[in-house]
Amino acid sequence: MDNFADERDFALLEKDKYTFFVLRRILDGGCELLLTDHETLILCFSCDPFPVWIWTEDGAPQAEMEQAYKAAMSRPFLSGKQFNMKYDLANYFIKRAAEDGKTFSIRKNMFAYDCPNPIKPTQTADGSLFRCGADDVETLTDLIEDFHAELKLDTQSRERYRADAEQSFATGNTFFWKDGLGEVAACCRFTVRDDTASLSLVYTRPAFRRKHYAQNMVYEVTKLVKETGYIPMLYTDADYPASNACYEKIGYILRGKLCTIG
Repeated sequence: MDNFADERDFALLEKDKYTFFVLRRILDGGCELLLTDHETLILCFSCDPFPVWIWTEDGAPQAEMEQAYKAAMSRPFLSGKQFNMKYDLANYFIKRAAEDGKTFSIRKNMFAYDCPNPIKPTQTADGSLFRCGADDVETLTDLIEDFHAELKLDTQSRERYRADAEQSFATGNTFFWKDGLGEVAACCRFTVRDDTASLSLVYTRPAFRRKHYAQNMVYEVTKLVKETGYIPMLYTDADYPASNACYEKIGYILRGKLCTIG
């Protein structure tokens, strides 16, 4: 097993372009752990508080899934971490861990979508899209903090959230939806990798929900991404059918499934 990725790994991940978009992006940066045989297995842990990503082929044979399991379990500092992987590998991990007296369970189900042709929402919302700037750092920090707290996802300190907000302004890819009175109702941003742009941080403040702000915001950002020449994509929580239906109505198509186990 090597501790570096190269063109062989990138070619493997191209088979799961949307499902493993984040893993492909992580490989371009620093990782606390990277293991790959460049053929059947890529295991990558960026840093706390994020999960470990494990890529295997669809329908991987038991020997390859056992290799993945041993690679993860033989690193003591990964104990207690969560893992993102395909369902067949997750099922193997759960059964295999039970043999070792450990308990794994699925914590989150995720869908990966792309949107080749954005469809304008049938229900419009008052207000408009607004590109965030440096003056919005505290507001964006608040939204990032609320987003993570509500989803109980990758919880960090407020200082880390503020640094995240400040970095967002450098790319110019972070947006608010402001209502007709100029109040910030929702936020969204996208991250570019090659020809793909992944939308994330889709969050509506509780007081502004059920008014179609998120759907209209995501549509406008998706349209902007598409017009700029990128393929829009996003991850969703598969256990929230209402929000997934919202994305599907504006043209998002399901392309892959994965889960988080822990």
